[in-house]
Amino acid sequence: MTDDTDLQRLCVHESIGNKIPKEGFVEAFDDLSIPVELVGDDESYDEGDAVASFKPRPEFLDAGWVHVIRAGYDAFDTDEYEANGTPLTNSTGIHGTTVGEIAVGYMLSLARMLHVYRDHQNDSDWYEPEYQRPFTVENERLCVIGLGTLGQGIATRADALGMDVVGVRRSQESVPGVSEVYHPDDLHEAIADARFVAVAVPHTPSTEGMISTDELATMRDDAYLVNVARGPIVDQDALVDALDAGTIAGAGLDVFETEPLPEESPLWDFEEVIISPHRGSATNRYHLDIAELVAENVRRYQDGESLKNRVA
Repeated sequence: MTDDTDLQRLCVHESIGNKIPKEGFVEAFDDLSIPVELVGDDESYDEGDAVASFKPRPEFLDAGWVHVIRAGYDAFDTDEYEANGTPLTNSTGIHGTTVGEIAVGYMLSLARMLHVYRDHQNDSDWYEPEYQRPFTVENERLCVIGLGTLGQGIATRADALGMDVVGVRRSQESVPGVSEVYHPDDLHEAIADARFVAVAVPHTPSTEGMISTDELATMRDDAYLVNVARGPIVDQDALVDALDAGTIAGAGLDVFETEPLPEESPLWDFEEVIISPHRGSATNRYHLDIAELVAENVRRYQDGESLKNRVA
């Protein structure tokens, strides 16, 4: 960012329509100090432009600042942005409530069999499970792997339900609602006694495949895996094998190695697996949450302050 360049406009790339309503997002900036324009792939940029986009484009490097409307910025070449001097920010930090709720929703459904009852409802079948199968989440142990925004959002809500919440993170700093924090080196110890294991770490080279055969074998055979982070963090083939063998009881999955999840994936066929189409953050006000973050960074840029969530 150069000190002598002010933003002249905010360019909203049409690719944001992959996640949020384009027109609604633009309208959310009614009070912004600069014009807001919806643009396509044929647009050109200069240092007076800020860009908000879902996907990368090479011409974005000519802009003064680029914002990724999702938390994951894997598709954007951060080294290239660094070398070019173009600030890149993302939308982390706003998903604690939305993702926390869907994770807790999985756990409640899996515990109380709501997903099974709905399946039988589709066949007008008055289904009554075995007495021992349904259970309450209260007093059950949840291990949250990753205690950033997502993990803390899950932990806070699980603690409110009376669950015993432990977590895994590099920092040993205490987290509200989390009774014990384990170092990643002690992952197996952390997950061994948990009824639920929730994955909430970013996708990095060090976290890719971190939940695989050994970890699934370490979990209780009546335990459930919840993944609301990124698909590649969980070895999907190992997960299918574990579900087939009864090594774990089931899973709640919002993210997958390949998205959309292919029709031929065995994951569709497990009664004790709940699948949602990467919609952990999707609510009717998600575009407003992102717009608030972008507007704050417009102000910071104009005032020469550090940008929030800068990743390059």
